Amino acid sequence: MKMPGEFALHERTVICWPSRHDLYGNHIGDARLAHAALAKTISGFEPVTMIANAQDAERARLLCGDAVDVVELPLDDSWFRDTGPIYVFDGDKRIAGNWVFNGWGNKFVPFDKDAALARSFAELMGHEVRNIDMVFEGGSITVDGTGLLATTEQCLLNPNRNPNMSREQIAATMKHELGATEVMWLPHGLSLDEDTDGHVDNIAAFAAPGRLVLQGCDDPDEADWLRDRLDADEEPQAIRVSFEQRSLRASHEVAVLASVHRRLPQVRVEDGHRVHGIVLAHPPMLCRHPVPEWRPEEFVLQCQSATD
Repeated sequence: MKMPGEFALHERTVICWPSRHDLYGNHIGDARLAHAALAKTISGFEPVTMIANAQDAERARLLCGDAVDVVELPLDDSWFRDTGPIYVFDGDKRIAGNWVFNGWGNKFVPFDKDAALARSFAELMGHEVRNIDMVFEGGSITVDGTGLLATTEQCLLNPNRNPNMSREQIAATMKHELGATEVMWLPHGLSLDEDTDGHVDNIAAFAAPGRLVLQGCDDPDEADWLRDRLDADEEPQAIRVSFEQRSLRASHEVAVLASVHRRLPQVRVEDGHRVHGIVLAHPPMLCRHPVPEWRPEEFVLQCQSATD
């Protein structure tokens, strides 16, 4: 069995409709507008499915438009990367891994609907389901598609996940279920990432087989300046990325956008102090319908207003 790399071509993007009112509060409307805008944009390049609770499905269809498939399944939260099935392939056979979900260490309750979401979605899509008896979230790992897997000790060795499993047992389970041949243990995630206990997808992502893009921080006053320091020689082909002369704060969101959007700001790749080149979005792909012009300053303002 083998889990495809983070950078592999998508068959489909799946998103969950914001549903946890105690998380978003008065901004849940803004969150839903943002999710709908994201879904509509990605749908210009590949099929998109939006999962929504039955009572929210009509509103989701209205905001997402006809280009997005809205399906009704019970859910608690909107993080399908963590709650959805983790897919692997055994030859040409697709298998949906149904791992145990416990609300990120029992921090966000209730989570019973999310704990059943991986199986319910896979069965809806007609995919074979494989149950794995280990607490796990998709955001806790990143893989390169050839057997290399990166994760953080802060998350997977946290006693609120699998207190009865050793580091060796956790690694062995990941190797067996995901087709990993080597596990790269990073010490921790972002300093402020208390919600997920340091998910790796906030600090690292594979951009190609054997090439890991790492979070960087160039401000000595930030806690992450010390936490994210890594010499290039410490891990093979590790590189540091700075975004418009600022450190990335959410690498996986940028990676998703870079795979589908034609007009992204340039991302400068650095190895120590030497600049080797520029990473741009993938070559232009045929868009199935017009998408808005990418304006990062407006996107930042919208994000700030949604979180104020």
